[in-house]
Amino acid sequence: MALYLITGVGGFIGSSLARALLARGEKVRGVDNFSTGKRENLTEILDRIDFCEADICDLDAMQQACAGVDFVLHQAAIPSVPKSVLDPLGSNRANVDGTVNVLVAARDAKVKRVVYAASSSAYGDTPTLPKHEAMRPDPISPYAVAKLAGEHYMVSFYRCYGLETVCLRYFNVFGPRQDPSSPYSGVLAKFITSMLHGEQPTIFGDGEQSRDFTYIDNVVDGNLLACCAPAARAAGKVFNVATGRRITLNETFRALQALTSYSGQPNYGSERSGDIKHSLADISRAEADLGYRPSVSFEDGLRKTVEWYRGE
Repeated sequence: MALYLITGVGGFIGSSLARALLARGEKVRGVDNFSTGKRENLTEILDRIDFCEADICDLDAMQQACAGVDFVLHQAAIPSVPKSVLDPLGSNRANVDGTVNVLVAARDAKVKRVVYAASSSAYGDTPTLPKHEAMRPDPISPYAVAKLAGEHYMVSFYRCYGLETVCLRYFNVFGPRQDPSSPYSGVLAKFITSMLHGEQPTIFGDGEQSRDFTYIDNVVDGNLLACCAPAARAAGKVFNVATGRRITLNETFRALQALTSYSGQPNYGSERSGDIKHSLADISRAEADLGYRPSVSFEDGLRKTVEWYRGE
């Protein structure tokens, strides 16, 4: 039985990781300052984890959190392109300074491995598809720049200090507990809740932009595999975690119409600054080195997500 520290444990992904680890019989410690995470995401598991309300920008708190830990799953971030455009300083503070604090604390505590929630936004809007890890990064938004900087710090701490790190570039994660009320939340959470309430969803742009939508269970699998993969294959490396398939927003809307019985049409708004047009992952490196395989398809994930928001 290992002890896992999850930063951002109150978030959509962090709380999903906590549940999966508890189901495996592992010990979980979590930190969150609830700037974006939610207490209600932890309601039924709070008494089963060692939780500390803390900010990753507090180095002393991170050093206490890392004490005795085997693995760190670093999910804490301000995960928003639009918010980073409005507040680049805040984005950098949380996503870069906070990440360095976690690394310093993990190094000093002699943690076995740190798995980092990186982002596909590092690729930018280059026309080459699918995106593969050997491509030159071309980040657009301050958020993307900050998350890429976090990757470089992860690799640096492996090379300089021998702290094993693995970076997982997430592609458009969706699923239960994603916050639809935030102006910066994932598009599917917004679509689903709007359509279930008979409200018109908004698509920014013409709807032909495409995404490699990745159900949360696939991301959880990727993290757990990254913890146990041989160091020779995983340490100091970057991996895409996705499905290797892209869906347009218009196609997504039509699929949700069938699942939610929404009969209206979307509202088309202007494109948002910092957004990219197309996203598709090459997942061959993760398949070869981590043993990763997406276990839940887009359609099954969409159905599961709608059922959860509907309360079924």
